[in-house]
Amino acid sequence: MGKYGETALLAVKLIESNQAATPQEAWEKASTKLFGAGTYGQKKGCPKGAFLGLCEEGFIRGIEAGKYTKSLDNKAYALRAAALLVKDPTLSQSPSTLWKAINIQKSHNSQMDVVIWLWENNYIVK
Repeated sequence: MGKYGETALLAVKLIESNQAATPQEAWEKASTKLFGAGTYGQKKGCPKGAFLGLCEEGFIRGIEAGKYTKSLDNKAYALRAAALLVKDPTLSQSPSTLWKAINIQKSHNSQMDVVIWLWENNYIVK
């Protein structure tokens, strides 16, 4: 799966190892490492909003709930996807499968990569 899932996983590990103090800092460091500072991939907002939205609501093991994002849509997509995975883990087989299940009439933009990587690595806790 995509690099944004890998970014999310690295961000969580940076927090776990005390190399980042906040989810925002962790995403910044992880995305810079994987995409390069200032690149389109590093600045892309949809997967970042999904990650920070999950963190904000306390869905990520080891990350305290708090105020981390202004993203409403991407946060909502990630939360809906996480809730669906709890009910039906088979939806994690592909980002497009999970995206179809949340029933949004837009194109998937790497948000589901974030949710699936965190789910598959046992970081989603609700």
